[in-house]
Amino acid sequence: MKLAELLVDTKLAWIEFPGCEGFEVEVANLSRKELVNLRKKCLKTRFDRKTRQAEEELDDEKFVTEFTKATIKNWKGFKLKFLEDLLLVELGDSNPEDELEYNFENAHSLVSNSTEFDNWVNEVVFDLANFRGGAEEPSVGSTGKVAKKQRSKDDEGSVS
Repeated sequence: MKLAELLVDTKLAWIEFPGCEGFEVEVANLSRKELVNLRKKCLKTRFDRKTRQAEEELDDEKFVTEFTKATIKNWKGFKLKFLEDLLLVELGDSNPEDELEYNFENAHSLVSNSTEFDNWVNEVVFDLANFRGGAEEPSVGSTGKVAKKQRSKDDEGSVS
């Protein structure tokens, strides 16, 4: 048996975002090989006049676009009211209980503009425990304000 025959590049999992009850994101695990390829795809070369040599640098915007495309596959239960914890938004007359549909543009905007969501995605897509079959609960890590709200709710229900 060869290890190379057993390797899987990508696996999908639905993981609940902490602190936003019912908001689940379908994420794809990225293998090291895929991450390296994604990073290479986002390098740009520029000429440094001082050293007179070409230098490679990461195109951050392109990386966010490619990373989002590779990792965020879908979501469900994303109510507009959750946006207020993740971004500075003006909901106006919108019903906070309405759901924000998943599409690439919405996912890209969320990853680009919400440090909270971006950090969480980075934690979950590289944690193999989230993608193992038969795991009882995914390891979602903990991020800022939203996760703290979830811990507070959990603490209220616990018996010491």
